[in-house]
Amino acid sequence: MEYTRLGSTGMKVSRICLGCMSYGNPAADMPWTMSEADSRPYIQRALELGINFFDTADVYSNGSSEEIVGRALRDFAVRDEVVIATKVHFPMGPTPNDQGLSRKHILSSIDASLKRLGVDYVDLYQIHRWDYETPIEETMETLNDIVRSGKARYIGASAMYAWQFAKALFSADLHGWTRFVSMQPHYNLIYREDEREMLQLCQDQKIGVIPFSPLARGLLARKPAREQNETARFQTDELAWSRYTQSDNLTSIERVSSLAEKRGVPMAQVALAWMLSKPFVTAPIIGATKPHHLEDAVAALSLRLTAEEIQYLEEPYRPHPVIAHS
Repeated sequence: MEYTRLGSTGMKVSRICLGCMSYGNPAADMPWTMSEADSRPYIQRALELGINFFDTADVYSNGSSEEIVGRALRDFAVRDEVVIATKVHFPMGPTPNDQGLSRKHILSSIDASLKRLGVDYVDLYQIHRWDYETPIEETMETLNDIVRSGKARYIGASAMYAWQFAKALFSADLHGWTRFVSMQPHYNLIYREDEREMLQLCQDQKIGVIPFSPLARGLLARKPAREQNETARFQTDELAWSRYTQSDNLTSIERVSSLAEKRGVPMAQVALAWMLSKPFVTAPIIGATKPHHLEDAVAALSLRLTAEEIQYLEEPYRPHPVIAHS
C-alpha cells in the first residue's frame, strides 16, 4: 500500500479509500445494499491490504452505514490507526431542520454520527453538498467550532462549483476559521468536467482530492455490452442512469476495455491507474461488493500507464452537462 498526506495536512491516508455507501440495510434501503454480515469481510480485507481510509455519510442507509463501519473498525482495527470520514447535508428526517448546513443541523448531525460510529471524533467531516439557503459563513463557523471542540480533526467538502469552494475557503481565511483540507469531486474517465476549474483550484490551494465514482458506477469495469452493464445496482440506481447514459461514453469505455486486454489486466485496474496518474488525486474512493474489487484497486497502484496510453483513454471525451452538484 502507498500512503500520502491529505492535502497540506500532516495526516497520511492510503492511496485507496474504501467507500462504504453499499454497506447498510438491504431490507429498508436499495436492493444493492449489503447487510452487515456481508459487509464486514470487505472492511476487514481492506485493513489487511493496508487501506486505512474509510468514507461514509450519515445519509447512507439512513445511518446504518455509519453503524456498520463503526462496529467493524472497533473489532478489526485500532482507532488511532484508521482515518474515518463522514458527511452531513442530506435529509435525515421529515422536518425542515433535518437537512442542510445550518448551525442547528450540523451540530445535531455530528453528535448523531459520532454516536452511530461509536467514536469520540471523526478524522474528516465533510459537507456533502452546497447549501443554497444557509450563508456559508454560518456553515464555516460551525465547522470551525466542531474542529475546535475535538469532534473532528479536519473538514472537507464534496461536489460543488469551483466558485462556491473558493468562496468557502475565502470565508475561512477572512475570519481565521478552519479551512477545508479536501474535496470529494465526481470524477472519472467519462465525467471530467471538474478538470476545467475545480481540480486546478484544489491543486493551487493544496487541497486533497478524493474522487467518488472513479469507476462510474462500475461501467468502467465491465465490457460495454448492454446486457453486462445491467447489474442489480445499475437497474435500480437512478443516479447511475442519470449520470452515465450519454451515448458518447461508449467509446471511452471501449478504449478502457481494449487497453485492459492489451495489458492483460481487468478494466478496473486501467481506469483506476489512469486516475492515480493525475498529480492532483490523493485517493479515489472505491466501493467493494465483490472480493476482486479491493484486489483490483490495490493492484492499480502498481500499474503505470504511458503518456500515449493516457492520451488514448482521454481522447474520446466530450463535454458533459454538469451533474452531481445537488
